[in-house]
Amino acid sequence: MSATIDAIIGRKVGMTQIFREDGAVVPVTVLRAGPCVVVGRRTKAKDGYEAVRLGLVESFSKKKVSKAQRGQSEKNSLPPFRTLREFRMDEAGGEGSGPAIGDAVQVSLFAEIPFVDIVGVSKGKGFAGVVKRHHFRGGAATHGSMFHRAPGSIGSSAWPSRVFKGMRMGGHMGSDRVTVKNLKVIRVDTENNLLVVKGAVPGARGTLLLIRKSRAAGKKKD
Repeated sequence: MSATIDAIIGRKVGMTQIFREDGAVVPVTVLRAGPCVVVGRRTKAKDGYEAVRLGLVESFSKKKVSKAQRGQSEKNSLPPFRTLREFRMDEAGGEGSGPAIGDAVQVSLFAEIPFVDIVGVSKGKGFAGVVKRHHFRGGAATHGSMFHRAPGSIGSSAWPSRVFKGMRMGGHMGSDRVTVKNLKVIRVDTENNLLVVKGAVPGARGTLLLIRKSRAAGKKKD
């Protein structure tokens, strides 16, 4: 049995809200999912694993594509793609003969998929202290206190005379690869290549996202 693709590349459009029949407000995120084209395959015999490589169809300057990317596209008789991502076949539906190079991947594949996992890069916050970065409570605000947003002790001086690895301290916050699991699919708009999911996803508007079928579908309460 051949494998089907259960993953696609998309971009974040923004957040909004919808109303359920009982009047409850549901926060949702709108994603522009695809369309994508299969531009390459990885096989167990040649590469040691099964995977499919997708290219996102979008408008961009041809100058932003490298000579190597253009050559690869011309080899497969395909237009160049600026955004390419690879999905393991277990992430894209299981092992098998799989799709052929040149096959289109549309948002309609999520019409029968109730839950998805979304991978993206979170917003960068720059340097942040422990209150913002790790949600420390902080010190007292009155009675002459001079301890407000400081981290406090980070280790003893006598022993171990060093700071333990992993100590929560101030530092760079955000710009991390984040996976949000088990988001419920609310709506699939095949005409406009839009996917509406319940809840928030990482990144700002326009952030590149990898959308795939949830590995633990149905375990999250509605």
